[in-house]
Amino acid sequence: MTTARPSPSRNTAPLIGLTLDHEPGSSGQFSRYPYHALRENYLTALSGAGGLPVCLGYVGNAEAMVERLDALVITGGAFDVDPALYGEEPHPLTTPRPARTSAELALLRAALKRDIPVLGICGGMQLMAVNAGGTLIQHLPPELEHEQPNPRHEPGHTVSLVAGTRLARIVDTEIMHVNSSHHQAVRTAGRAKISAVAADGVIEAIELDDAKFAIGVQWHPEFTLDPGDRRLYAALVEAAAR
Repeated sequence: MTTARPSPSRNTAPLIGLTLDHEPGSSGQFSRYPYHALRENYLTALSGAGGLPVCLGYVGNAEAMVERLDALVITGGAFDVDPALYGEEPHPLTTPRPARTSAELALLRAALKRDIPVLGICGGMQLMAVNAGGTLIQHLPPELEHEQPNPRHEPGHTVSLVAGTRLARIVDTEIMHVNSSHHQAVRTAGRAKISAVAADGVIEAIELDDAKFAIGVQWHPEFTLDPGDRRLYAALVEAAAR
C-alpha cells in the first residue's frame, strides 16, 4: 500500500511554466496593444495539485527559462501548428500562429533536453507529436465530431486508455470522459507512443518513452471533468517535485 504524497507547501512547490497565447490587440479587446492571454483554470488546476504555476512569454531565451523550471505545460489555443513543420501545404482551414509555435517549440525542446516533466494539452500535444516526427490531420472530416456543441466544462465523448502506457497507469482506468475542442488531430505519432484513442479512432493521447515524463492529451484536463484528470496533474506535480 502506498502513502499519498502530501501537497508541497508554497515554499517548496515545484515551479511549472505555462505557455501563453498572443493577441495583436485592438479597440474593443482587453488592450489596444499586443498582449498575452491564458484561461484561468490552466493555472488553478496546477495550483490545486500542489504546483506553483508561472506564465511564460515569447521574449527571452528558452533554455534560460527552462533552466529555472521544474516542469513545462504547453497549452492549447484557437490556432494550428504550421504544417510546414511536417512537410505539408496548409489546408484552407489551417490557421497557424508562427510566433507562438516558434516560442513553444523552443521551450519544448529545451525541456526535453533538460528532461524535466512536460505536459502538452490539445495543440500542445499536437506540437509534441510533430516534434517527435509525427504528422497531423489538418481538418477532421465532418462525421468525426470533435468540436463539441455543449460547454467545455461538460464531457463530449469518452477515450480508451492503451494498457501498459504511463498514462494508463497514472489515471488508473480504462475509460475516461473528456471534453473535445479541436478540428485537427494527430495522424501519425512519430517516435511517440499512442496512449489513448477515441471510439472513432482519433488519437487522444501520446507519450515519449525516452523522457522522464512527457505526456500529451488532446482534451482539456484543466477542466478536471474526470477523476483521471486530477491524477494526471498530481503525477505531473509529483514528477516535477523530484
